[in-house]
Order: sequence, then C-alpha cells, then structure tokens
Amino acid sequence: MSVLRSRRWGSLTGERRYYDDAVKQVLQFSRRMFNRGQGLFMHGWVQGWKVHPEFAGPRANGWALMTLVELLDVLPDDHPDRAAVVDLLRAHVAGWPRASPGRALAQLLDREDSYLETSATAIYAYAMAGRSIGAGSTRWRTAPRPYWRGTRSRRRSTRGQVEGTCVGNGHGFEPAFYYHRPTSPSPRTGTDRFSSPAPR
Repeated sequence: MSVLRSRRWGSLTGERRYYDDAVKQVLQFSRRMFNRGQGLFMHGWVQGWKVHPEFAGPRANGWALMTLVELLDVLPDDHPDRAAVVDLLRAHVAGWPRASPGRALAQLLDREDSYLETSATAIYAYAMAGRSIGAGSTRWRTAPRPYWRGTRSRRRSTRGQVEGTCVGNGHGFEPAFYYHRPTSPSPRTGTDRFSSPAPR
C-alpha cells in the first residue's frame, strides 16, 4: 500500500524521486518475499526472524499484483528499473493458478483443498484488466474473465457483504491458521440472507 502512495505522488507531481521510492520498495520486498520457484509472494516477512513461513495468501498476492500493475501504468518508460519491475510482473502472473470459469481462488493459492476466497479473486480480475498488463504479454488480456465470473458467482448478503470473503489474516505459522480463518458474513449468525449470484 505504501508503494501505491509513492506511485500516486509521482503521477501527480512528475517528480522522479517518488517513482524511485516506489520501485525501490517493490524490488526490496520481492528480494525478501517473492519465491521465484513458485511465482508467488509469501504472506509476510519480519526483520529479525530466522524462520519465515512461506504461505501463499491470496489477498497478499493480490495486493502485490495490483501494485505492480498500477506502478507500471505510470512508471516512465525510461526508468532504469522498469525492466526489473516488468520481469517481476511476468514471473508473478505465471505463478498464479489458472481459474475455472465461475470459480473463486483458494485461500492458500498453492493448496487447492483450502476454501475458496472471493476478495482475492476480485483483486486478481481487477489487476489483470489494468492498462499495463500488456507489458507482460498480450495473451493476458483475456485472463481476467474467469476470475471475474468467479467473483460474480458468489452470493451477496442483505448487508452488502460478498460470500466467501476472509475477514482478515494475521501472520500464520502453519497452514491450519489459513484454512480456518472465518469468512464474512459468518454462517453461524443466522442473520444474513443471501441474494442470488449476480447475472453473468
């Protein structure tokens, strides 16, 4: 989120220092948190820890993907580190699982037996529709469609909440933490009525 702030200031002022700061943060985050073998970011990283659990949280990866796309939308073509950001975007998109039409992404992206999580699916659809996604490959232009269908297939509550959205994560140390995070609204309350999925 701090990267998006610097990106915004850069686009408003045209000052190179804001772009430099945004790119610096992206590349420093990726050196610590991006697993090139998987093509995915770990959920969190803490200075001073000797062990860093590598769980591929979907919303954390969604924020990372959206940040890369939105940064490239405004990053000058002649920026010396633009190629490195494009390379990271390509590697990251390649690591995301393929979505089946009408199906959301898993709560842990690399564990298909974890529950389906709606908000990350929506973030991915949004990011892949970004203007700069062509920097990676023009074939990605059709990529948002199954993820958008997966988002729209989820029911909405009478309070406007979307079914299957994780209420939020701290930093987990074992897969069970992510597997059992509640979704909003909780089915235990019995107070929510769901509408039908939005028409496709």
